[in-house]
Amino acid sequence: MKIVIIDYGAGNIQSIKFAFQRLGYEAILSSDADVIMAADKVIFPGVGEASSAMKKLRESKLDLIIPKLKQPVLGICLGMQLMCHSSEEGATEGLGIFDVDVVKFSNKVKVPQIGWNQITNLKSDLFNNIKEKEHIYLVHSFYAPICEETIAEAEYGLGYSAALKKDNFYGTQFHPEKSSEVGEKILKNFIDSATS
Repeated sequence: MKIVIIDYGAGNIQSIKFAFQRLGYEAILSSDADVIMAADKVIFPGVGEASSAMKKLRESKLDLIIPKLKQPVLGICLGMQLMCHSSEEGATEGLGIFDVDVVKFSNKVKVPQIGWNQITNLKSDLFNNIKEKEHIYLVHSFYAPICEETIAEAEYGLGYSAALKKDNFYGTQFHPEKSSEVGEKILKNFIDSATS
């Protein structure tokens, strides 16, 4: 099993790598298109600000590679948001994989949302053996509204997409690598079950 974590200078890649090590897998960090395309599973992480992260993707031409990947791809946090059509953060055009626009939480709630929240309305093999209302860990000020591609929901002032799926592309707004046993189960499901 060849797992590649896309290394483009905007991800918390070490904690993801350690999470896979705990599951018994050695994930490779790479920005090389050939290495990424040859992987069995691809992780697309992201931490930071959308427009600067997207700029790094464009500079490395990875913005042209990621949407063409045929194997299962998991976008995490900002990675998931960059897979959407656009983001209000920095008026950023995304990769257009998920047909939804990322927007900012209203000023009626404290932003960013930091900490544990529950996930509900779970769909897809990503959540095999995961119960409704399990707790996951989030840090974000922007969110993807609930849409046809939503496979898990969370609530913070309003309901939003905690996870998305389209074809071979998966995305989680939460950090599975920081979400204790539940997060590790979700990563294991991605390795074991996710199919293109």
